[in-house]
Amino acid sequence: MSETELIFLVAGAALAGLVQGIAGFAFSTVAMSVWVWGLDPALAAAMAVFGSWTGQMVALAKVRRPWHMADLAPLLAGAAVGIPLGAAVLPFLNTDIYKLIFGCILLVWCPAMLLSDTLPVIRAGGRLADAMAGMVGGVMGGIGGVTGLAPTLWCTLRGMNKNHQRDVVQNFNLATLSATLAVYLYGGTLTPAMWPALPVVAVALLVPALWGARIYNGLSDLAFRRVVLVLLSFAGLAMLLASGTRLLSQST
Repeated sequence: MSETELIFLVAGAALAGLVQGIAGFAFSTVAMSVWVWGLDPALAAAMAVFGSWTGQMVALAKVRRPWHMADLAPLLAGAAVGIPLGAAVLPFLNTDIYKLIFGCILLVWCPAMLLSDTLPVIRAGGRLADAMAGMVGGVMGGIGGVTGLAPTLWCTLRGMNKNHQRDVVQNFNLATLSATLAVYLYGGTLTPAMWPALPVVAVALLVPALWGARIYNGLSDLAFRRVVLVLLSFAGLAMLLASGTRLLSQST
């Protein structure tokens, strides 16, 4: 790994660790928005999954959160279908187009909710709707380790308070990222040549993640929702810029 690649790797992991410490998700999207400019795409995707998983393990070691299985179980059931589905379609999918579309959705939907006086609360759909949100998260995780965006947005629309939402999303991410990492190891996506980068990512994200967790503790429910929506908006922008840049480079 060159010195430039190392700088990109550390900078992306540190920034993403801070964001994940605050919101409990979004490591992959934030890190990829940095890594796309200086790392091989295969290495960046594998490190995104590993970094997300490591951040969740750090959060688990710091604070053990209740599982809230009534809310979590449908999400995990959907993810159990979505993860292998995402991994199966990955070789045939143009991930840049996928990220471009989803980034556009986030950039329209999240600012609209952020600027509204009150967030819409969705009561309809029951556990089936929850499972569908989990499946979307699972598919996105199987494709590129981005497990938390869809469940986080869905939990926000369900009107959960910040601690309940953090509990559900953190445990969802921990379970789904563990499964995704296992799939990557089994399928050879995470190769032995990438292993030296693993401790670099883990060390780089540690302190920022703990700092972000301290910031989270000082947020009110309203402030937390605003932070989540702003981060989702920036995540959408990062996906849009990264995927759009690659698509433009491929067309020239």
